[in-house]
Amino acid sequence: MTSQESTADRGTAAGILAWRPSGPWVRDQLIRHAMVLVMLLIIAYFSYRSARFGTLDNLQTIAVAAAPFALIALGQTLVILTGGIDLSVGSVIALSAMTAAWTVKDHPERLWLSLVVAMLVGLAAGAINGFLVSKVNVPPFIATLGMLTTASGLAYVVGGGAPINGLPQNFGKIANTEILGLQIPVLVMIVGIVSLALIMKRTSYGMRVYAVGGNPVAAQIAGVKTTRILFSVYALSGLLAGLSGVMLASRVISGPPNLGQGYELDAIAAVVIGGASLLGGRGSILGTALGLFLIQTLNNGLDILLVPAYWQSVIKGTLIVAAVTVDVWSAKRRV
Repeated sequence: MTSQESTADRGTAAGILAWRPSGPWVRDQLIRHAMVLVMLLIIAYFSYRSARFGTLDNLQTIAVAAAPFALIALGQTLVILTGGIDLSVGSVIALSAMTAAWTVKDHPERLWLSLVVAMLVGLAAGAINGFLVSKVNVPPFIATLGMLTTASGLAYVVGGGAPINGLPQNFGKIANTEILGLQIPVLVMIVGIVSLALIMKRTSYGMRVYAVGGNPVAAQIAGVKTTRILFSVYALSGLLAGLSGVMLASRVISGPPNLGQGYELDAIAAVVIGGASLLGGRGSILGTALGLFLIQTLNNGLDILLVPAYWQSVIKGTLIVAAVTVDVWSAKRRV
């Protein structure tokens, strides 16, 4: 080793030893990883209050409960990244569940057909939303609000105003079959999170989605076909809602026309808590996954502690407002 290399190494070592985290740096790290810290604190609190919370069986319960929400939250993430919003996913879940139940009742030996029909129904609803937003320039809030009402009404039409019961027991295989110790919805959730995370980070499609949400005019000037991107995210959101609907119907082996009611709010909450901006252009799939598990862990822990449902709503609402407040404050600090 030369004397110059030795001097450089000593200088580097001295620099590392001399470095101390400054107050602003620590504050920025705490803000950046606030949701991780909140998640750890919640887990620690519930583990302290209840020995049942930290068990493997309870962790599996949280994962199973999170799986259907994960699918619609992933679709909602794509939509919100473009600066839009999809209020219709809850009703699309109900419509998809009802059509799946209706299909499997007429064709009990063809489980795959009910799955395909539910996904096609979800895709069709999402495509209509995408067409209205991208081609007709209907504001996303209005377009998806209209679909929310329409799909909800159609769900009741399919069942003649009542739930579809008396389904074959093998319909439950879609949601209750285990592979490698994990139920199918949990595996679908894991595959969905990993796949979309890679797509959004490693492909040109992901870059285009972020570009459209960040500045649609600049994206269009740069050659991004904004109408196609907008259409695709709403279509994907509908497709994932359809898949979620058939899994939820399979879990209860029934077709309730009010299934999925209010689910869109939890999906939006997961995306916002995960760090996405409602203005578009900022957020991540992994952030949404973290927000989703934060909400489901909170729900599970509060249920174990027998906290009334109305207080659970208060706590979740406060958490959403706190997440948005932190996001706005950190955005102002970066300017």
